[in-house]
Amino acid sequence: MVGTSELRRAGVLAVETAAVALAYYAAGRLGLVRQLVVEGAVFTPIWPPSGVAVACLLVLGLRSSLGIALGALLVIMSLAPLRPVVVFNLAGNTAAPVCAYLMLRKAGFRNDLARLRDGVALVFLGALTAMLISATVGVGVLVLFDRLATDAFWPVWLAWWVGDAMGVLLVTPVLLVLYTAHRRPLLSRWWEATGLGLITLAVVPLAAYSRVSLLFLVYPLLIWAALRFQLVGSTLCALAASVVATVAATDESGPFERLTRVEVMIKLQAFNGTMALTALLLSAVITEQRNTRRSVERACQELVEVLEHLTAGEPPNRPPTRPPTRQSDRPSKREGGSPSHDA
Repeated sequence: MVGTSELRRAGVLAVETAAVALAYYAAGRLGLVRQLVVEGAVFTPIWPPSGVAVACLLVLGLRSSLGIALGALLVIMSLAPLRPVVVFNLAGNTAAPVCAYLMLRKAGFRNDLARLRDGVALVFLGALTAMLISATVGVGVLVLFDRLATDAFWPVWLAWWVGDAMGVLLVTPVLLVLYTAHRRPLLSRWWEATGLGLITLAVVPLAAYSRVSLLFLVYPLLIWAALRFQLVGSTLCALAASVVATVAATDESGPFERLTRVEVMIKLQAFNGTMALTALLLSAVITEQRNTRRSVERACQELVEVLEHLTAGEPPNRPPTRPPTRQSDRPSKREGGSPSHDA
């Protein structure tokens, strides 16, 4: 019986590891579709595998780290032959999401992102702080093995770091929302959601490909999505806008036309970063306020029910209460109120 349980546990672990590795590899291939070149180094403006890795760790725990390492190995093998330097890249790509998971759990992070502190923790701990590891290790290895000039370290490092951080900010919330979707009520405002989706599909390409800088038109849509649909709407809207803007930037179209590669990278990442922060933190604030209001309303309703119960249980006319007997009115033993042993 014990052997069967251990065998089942090993089978489940193998399936989870394979699923995480395939998800990481698929996200990596998807991220490599659009690339930018900075100082001769190729990087992706959004690196989805970092977001996939953090989400898998938050859902499955540390046992998914093996699948993350295997997925990173598959991505590297699809780009170049295996070399000893691969060990450092695997270590950096695996250590960064693991550190993000450990820091988030230490901070009391909740996967539903229903509190402002959860959004802030994901931004500053999971994305901006933890992804320093992968960027530093990856670019440091390139410089160490003479595959990148020393003076190009900081531009490439910045591009690498921001790409990994954008993957966490844009992909991780969407995956966590999809994971908890079965716990959410059915969408009652489907008509409004459909209208928001159609307007987003019309406005975002216009803003991303127009020669006039119209990227600011995305922010009213984010506010609308956050106010009406909280994290579900805002994260999906932010992800769609980021993908379209990344395609336009790599094509050097619209507001990214006639810019240098470094300027394109700075403008795109500034837009993606501010948009992701707006979507995540605004939806977290709105969700937290709504949950607080519901808690207060529930407490008030319970208080009303208690008061009604107490009122219903009290008789309409109370019988007159007997005045307390004074101590001097009670017969004492000394006055013969009770027999004594002398009698």
